[in-house]
Amino acid sequence: MKTMFSIKDKIKACGKRSLRLAALLPLGLFSFPFFTSCSDFINQDSDRVIIADKDHLNSAEDTLYSVVGIVNKLQAISDRTILLGEMRGDLSDINANTSADLRDVALFNVNDTTNAYNSPTDYYAVINNCNYFIAKADTALKNNRNEYIFLKEYAAVKAFRAWTYMQLAQVYGKVPFVTDPILSTVDADKDYPKYDMQQICEYFLKDLQGLETIEKPGYGSIRGVASRFFYFPIYILEGDMNLWLGNYRDAAVCYYKYLSTRNGVNTGYPTGTSGVEWSRTSTHWDMMSDGFASFFREGSNYTANSELVTLIPGDSIPSEGNYSQLRNLFNSRSDNNYSASIVPSQSLINLSAAQTYCHYTSTRNVIYAPSGLDNYRSGDLRLSSAFATRKMDNLVHNKTIDYVINSKHSDQNVQVYRRSMVYMHLAEALNRAGFPRFAFEILKNGLNDEGIQANVIPYYKNDSAWIAQFSFPSNMYVRRSGAYPALTSENTMGIHSRGCGWSEYNERYVMPDDSTLTGDARLQYQIEHVEDLIMDEDALEFAFEGQRYYDLMRVALRRGNPAYLADKIYGRRGADKVGEMRSLIGKDLYQTANWYLPLP
Repeated sequence: MKTMFSIKDKIKACGKRSLRLAALLPLGLFSFPFFTSCSDFINQDSDRVIIADKDHLNSAEDTLYSVVGIVNKLQAISDRTILLGEMRGDLSDINANTSADLRDVALFNVNDTTNAYNSPTDYYAVINNCNYFIAKADTALKNNRNEYIFLKEYAAVKAFRAWTYMQLAQVYGKVPFVTDPILSTVDADKDYPKYDMQQICEYFLKDLQGLETIEKPGYGSIRGVASRFFYFPIYILEGDMNLWLGNYRDAAVCYYKYLSTRNGVNTGYPTGTSGVEWSRTSTHWDMMSDGFASFFREGSNYTANSELVTLIPGDSIPSEGNYSQLRNLFNSRSDNNYSASIVPSQSLINLSAAQTYCHYTSTRNVIYAPSGLDNYRSGDLRLSSAFATRKMDNLVHNKTIDYVINSKHSDQNVQVYRRSMVYMHLAEALNRAGFPRFAFEILKNGLNDEGIQANVIPYYKNDSAWIAQFSFPSNMYVRRSGAYPALTSENTMGIHSRGCGWSEYNERYVMPDDSTLTGDARLQYQIEHVEDLIMDEDALEFAFEGQRYYDLMRVALRRGNPAYLADKIYGRRGADKVGEMRSLIGKDLYQTANWYLPLP
């Protein structure tokens, strides 16, 4: 048995070269309505799976090469994870620098495999390697310390597979579902069923059951990135699956279990109090502090307070093969001739400016920031933190250019999950479970037991026992006191405060209600309007991160209202240009069949 030291050395070696795993599976032949053969997409390279010549994986080195190899294949879909979810939404827009392929994605004109972003084969390369590992790993094997050698990796790989299938379903709608490794043309020629999101979620909720609390593999730092960020927490995956399925109580419990166990038992994972805010000692609107941008520079150090949950690591130079182009698309850089291709949409700019920033001064006075400030500093400040432009003289081309900086995409790694995403999905689940005031507490004040007792329990007394399982002890989840300087123990605030100041004191940001209604009608009013606030908050918090299109899709499907998605996307450039967008977009988005990319 090799020592852990030698394993880490091999991991570092793996990080210095690309483990090539051939793309494996095709997607459907349209002649099969429910089943499809995969042979047309098979790439019969000898290195199509890791250690494919072994009947069983039964050494520590096998686990190492398998997991690092799967992460390598995830790199191939990392950019698409962001771009397909971002460019088809209403928060980002194209410009004159945008490539034809990305322009076609943004305008729903992807019709064939010639588009670089329409390659389901890359997803199936991940899936097939996961299938191989799951089929071949000897999960009963123990080392001389009586520890299961493969169990940590087994759980991690099952999570990789589930996440990848969910991505496929979001992008393509219905996809061939394969759980055995494809190692020959005979396997590829078989007919496979096609699963949609519901079927995929139902399958993997069963498949992942019992694996939630298994420790993640510990490989240390790989090329400056903490490897603990490589993995998809199973509780989060199960929460997302239940959210798509409409199992809202189950979803909420899954998200809570992640938050309450992420740092171990009897610990917390509070929101933190970092955001972007006006200086509390000034009312001239000229001094800001920005802790929001730092969330997107994490990755080197996994801590109890890390905002980052999961990332897909990228290569540092283009020649290494899995180099993320996101920083070249979102920023002005020498690599792209200082020509960014993705900019905020007018819809996002309008939404951000429409927010009310509540300023709480060092002398404990409430002041509302004025409108009309420049550089995206009216209303919510997160857009000004993430996106900035300035004039710059380009000496090479002897002209002045608009230099674009997007702090969310500044390095080679691609962030997938953040702490605030878990809290926002928890809010979405709690709201639809029938507890809109519980959800709103996450937005306005932040969660702790005192707040839940005061602002939630009194309105849902019949469900108090169920609510009681969500414990956010006030000694671990310490809300802001308003003291200046802030107390070091404070670690909790509403997500809205990350860009809008002191939401807990904001009398213009209140729980939606209509007292003229009673009973279920009043509750449904609250649920729908809180959901609107949640979706706005998602837009403000997660713009440019690839979440938006799928958030719109999920809510539109939930409401049975395709216009919810369609109208927002047609309004990408503002209300006065809806007609222009409808003529540019190549599909009728009121038809749900047009929401998905075509299977090649």
